[in-house]
Amino acid sequence: MDVRRAAERYPGGDPASGIASRHAFSFGPHYDPDNLRFGAMIACNEERLAPGAGFDEHPHSHTEIVTWVVEGELTHRDSTGHETRVGPGDVQRLSSAGGVRHVERNDADAPLTFVQTWLAPLTPGGDPAYEIVHGIADSTPYAVPEAGAMLHVRRLAVGERSAVPDGAFVYVHVVRGDVRLDGEELDGEELGAGDAARITDAKDVEAVGVSAAELLMWEMAG
Repeated sequence: MDVRRAAERYPGGDPASGIASRHAFSFGPHYDPDNLRFGAMIACNEERLAPGAGFDEHPHSHTEIVTWVVEGELTHRDSTGHETRVGPGDVQRLSSAGGVRHVERNDADAPLTFVQTWLAPLTPGGDPAYEIVHGIADSTPYAVPEAGAMLHVRRLAVGERSAVPDGAFVYVHVVRGDVRLDGEELDGEELGAGDAARITDAKDVEAVGVSAAELLMWEMAG
């Protein structure tokens, strides 16, 4: 298990324009050949947008982009004609496939925080696709078959236990709160908000709520 702390993320964005980004993987000017991807995951960005701030229209291709809003409301528009508002508890996926352009903005009056994960598809190309699931229930898995990945959302009370998926590559991101990871070869590693654990060949690992917590757990094929 490889634990990466929130403070170790690469800073980015444009603070003067109300955009603060924290990147878990090699990104832009922060090139790190030893941190390019984990399984299908090539980016896991924490984004904070001030009211009125946002990312102007920009292109993507050959990437599955999954967005989880922590607080606030995200306005999404893309070149395939979708325009939606994404709130806490919603899962949004944009399959950029052969190419798509989109806009991401905070058009609300309150700050916006979201976590965005980029996954490499098993097969590049194809037609762009868009999907949003409003208010996904706790423990309901969300499949991204194009990348051979599954997202598990867990909300834990203090002392509550949840199985971490077994898998070739498992990425555990703490959205809020504190958790402890227990397992045969683990020594009760504790993670706080913004921390992540990259687990290779995960088996019989449990997450325990040290406080009320919310987790995003990505299960990815080898």
